[in-house]
Amino acid sequence: MIQRTPARIEAHLCDQEYRSWQQLLSASVTSPEELLRRLDLPEDLWLAGARQGHRLFPIRVPEPFLARMERGNPADPLLRQVLPLADETGHAPGFVNDPLREAGAIPTTGLIRKYRSRALLMVTGQCAVNCRYCFRRHFPYDEQRLGRDDRQSVIDTLSASPEINEVIFSGGDPLAVNDRLLAQWASAISGIPHVRRLRLHTRLPVVIPQRVCDELLKWLSTTPLQVVIVLHINHPAEIDTPTRRALGYLRAAGATLLNQSVILRGVNDRASVLEALSESLFDAGVLPYYLHAFDPVAGAHHYDVPDHEAKSLVRELLERLPGFLVPKLVREEPGKDSKTPINLLP
Repeated sequence: MIQRTPARIEAHLCDQEYRSWQQLLSASVTSPEELLRRLDLPEDLWLAGARQGHRLFPIRVPEPFLARMERGNPADPLLRQVLPLADETGHAPGFVNDPLREAGAIPTTGLIRKYRSRALLMVTGQCAVNCRYCFRRHFPYDEQRLGRDDRQSVIDTLSASPEINEVIFSGGDPLAVNDRLLAQWASAISGIPHVRRLRLHTRLPVVIPQRVCDELLKWLSTTPLQVVIVLHINHPAEIDTPTRRALGYLRAAGATLLNQSVILRGVNDRASVLEALSESLFDAGVLPYYLHAFDPVAGAHHYDVPDHEAKSLVRELLERLPGFLVPKLVREEPGKDSKTPINLLP
């Protein structure tokens, strides 16, 4: 049994006028025209490409994340992650809809088994922000939607697999659903004797810090499972004061905080940026975990950074940072039993 102090937060998470995370999520920017207008970007240069990309994978950008972008700068590293481009309509050899071949690793609705000791539960297909490089941008979420009748099937599958000691809430973004449902899932999973850990892969505490609310902290701080939260932060500009505060509340609730990044062309493909990211993460109480080589998903080839560049960047990080702040450079390969470390030797 994990002993934690129940956490409670103030009603005002950030200095701006308070709105619930649900209100902020529903008020997200969802059109290319609005995104360009809000950032003072000329439509004649960007709108045609943004519309083309938007038709393939819709825009979604929440207000707190938008507020961190530099107006008038099309190269802003946060904007680069969410702005559709005409490049998305092109085709590149080897870039496919299901780069990790997850379709063949689903034993029952909503459950993905890729690794021996971990199982991934697709809590939802919804995200708070639609990252253009997402390796699941083509995933058939409608086919894996969990209904009431599916819960027992998931629990039965997990219970019959004693090698599983960790369940991962994923999606989409698991924190895009309400805490009542998440608490129910956590309670059901905690009743499986061989499951010790609950992991959440989420971007919501970063893009909408208000998501770290009393209801979330209550069930996180009372579950008997060890809780690990893996954030997805690619650039130090994503970490502002409200985000640091939200991360502090999660730590107070007993969660271990890790971060995984994806190396992205035009976003974080410089050693100075990755160095600043690791330092900012640690200052916020988050340990750098993985730096992912790019998954070859169709429509996102323009973000790809070749392995020789990625290895060079990590070798430079080893010179700049203590070892515990250097994330592991890895690739996820279909069918492998774990992430594959990328050899840093030239």
